[in-house]
Amino acid sequence: MQFKTRGTCSSQISFEIEDGKLKNVRFSNGCSGNLQGISSLVEGMPAHEVITKLKGIDCQGRGTSCPDQLAGAIESVLKTQQAG
Repeated sequence: MQFKTRGTCSSQISFEIEDGKLKNVRFSNGCSGNLQGISSLVEGMPAHEVITKLKGIDCQGRGTSCPDQLAGAIESVLKTQQAG
């Protein structure tokens, strides 16, 4: 899945959810080292746990952040899966 971000340095996030767990998280653009670190830390984590940990994180008063955008994208996918 690919999601365009809003209000962050990264422009896009791609990831997969397999058996309820996050896989292959990749950010396009943004702070490379930090985003590689986030991607590595959430790899294999349950999607709901990632949302709980990352939702609402703010970057420089923007009201969002790359981690927050990831949490929102995961929520969107899970809602779509539940509705389907």
